[in-house]
Amino acid sequence: MIRGSTELVAIIGSPIAQVKSPENFNAWFAENGQELAMIAVDMAEQNLAAFIQSLRGWNNLRGCVVTVPYKQVLAGQLDQLSARAAALGSVNVIRREADGRLLGDNVDGEGFLKATRAHGFEPSGKRALVVGSGGVGAAIAYGLCEAGVGVLVIADLDQPRAERLAGVLRGAFPHMTVGNAYDGLGAFDLVVNATPVGMGDTGELPLPGVLLESLSPKALVADVVTSPVITPFLALARDLGCRIQTGPEMARAQMGNLGAHMGVMPLEA
Repeated sequence: MIRGSTELVAIIGSPIAQVKSPENFNAWFAENGQELAMIAVDMAEQNLAAFIQSLRGWNNLRGCVVTVPYKQVLAGQLDQLSARAAALGSVNVIRREADGRLLGDNVDGEGFLKATRAHGFEPSGKRALVVGSGGVGAAIAYGLCEAGVGVLVIADLDQPRAERLAGVLRGAFPHMTVGNAYDGLGAFDLVVNATPVGMGDTGELPLPGVLLESLSPKALVADVVTSPVITPFLALARDLGCRIQTGPEMARAQMGNLGAHMGVMPLEA
């Protein structure tokens, strides 16, 4: 029950119906007796600036989770960014200070790695392929570099964008091996779809099926898409004997990171 005294957090994106954050956050708030609630905001891009301005004066809104496609566009509209958010030019969470200042961070990489470790995957020294160099792909790639992955390959149809990300990562992590060339998937310990491909009932795959058949059965295969839970990509990987990590697993794993930044829950939630 939302009352006049209830404090709010939000998640903003478009489309928004597929996101799992409201049910995850609201379940935690209810279970822990918190007078807090998360609302979902499906906002048209031309109204984002007005929304950010209203957020500054929205006294009972503590913060906002940011999802596709606004992680990058909103980064330039805030008062302060964390070092990683500034490096990536991307945010996925905003905290509203009491004076109305808006502070942005990007914890997608932290949440992703928390989920992989729950599968027994430790990235240090491993070989990883990230498909997609947009907001979530860039954050996952940055997080993998922070965690000491041995080799990182970035694949994207938008080659200039992938090269820009690779340049950012090489600058931030000069001893890392970051590239975009690969012949097959058999050498990778981790393969991640960080694109919207597979969302809904399209049946699409982020990489050609013939290439996916070269996956090592020892690999962890992950997807950031939350609906369906088992995407065609994950279904194929599972059929090949791979361990899989779903989008909702990542969403749930990073809830504490998001909530902690907004000041509404502990990091370990």
